[in-house]
Amino acid sequence: MLPWLDSTSPCFPDVSMALDSPDGLLAAGGALTPPWLVSAYRQGIFPWFSEGDPILWWSPNPRMVLYPENFRQRRSLTKRLRNGGFSVTLDQCFERVILACAAPRQGEAGTWITDEMLSAYAHLHQAGIAHSIEVHRDNALVGGLYGLAMGPIFFGESMFSDQADASKVALAYLTAAMRQGGGTLIDCQMYTPHLAHMGAETISRTSFINYLELCLPQRDFRSSADHEEAPRVPSSAWLGALAAPDNQGLIETTH
Repeated sequence: MLPWLDSTSPCFPDVSMALDSPDGLLAAGGALTPPWLVSAYRQGIFPWFSEGDPILWWSPNPRMVLYPENFRQRRSLTKRLRNGGFSVTLDQCFERVILACAAPRQGEAGTWITDEMLSAYAHLHQAGIAHSIEVHRDNALVGGLYGLAMGPIFFGESMFSDQADASKVALAYLTAAMRQGGGTLIDCQMYTPHLAHMGAETISRTSFINYLELCLPQRDFRSSADHEEAPRVPSSAWLGALAAPDNQGLIETTH
């Protein structure tokens, strides 16, 4: 039977109890407040559910991850970075990015990014934990991604493109900033051929959890007396390179 979590305080089953089918389903219930979400991600757990369903928590095995140094900047993307007329910003239009990610994709009837999820990640953004990377062209937002930054790790949530390769441009800047500033891993959650094409790989859930324990020790997190307020999390110095006005220097566009 799937464990049901009450909403009083974050408390998850051990991820080893996650189901094999569907892969990684761990528990239901709980809440989407900042303390619950921070606790979940630090333990290798994330929420994923549809409108009208209870909150469902997942920790799949294997786990899809991207090491920044393994990002594959293929020749076509290099050309796009050089000649595409893109500019990239950090946290300038978080709400617009997450709304764009929530829009139904071609061939899909709906989205898993519900209004409840939108509100939850907006609170994390206000707390300085959730971030968006925005790609602009001709003063229009054409692509981007969002996720959570804790120390050297970025927990990716979703990305979108309204023009060819725009989300790849966002990922190129993210990996470049992490390589420069000490970021070590991007959590991509679940396997997709698109991510594998860009250099992501699968590792065992045990390896992923061990990595989190090493890089995000519990002592570096500080809870608030207010059970709705976001805890303090380890800072991510590499974000500064993305926020800089001259961040175009992050990208090497010549072979």
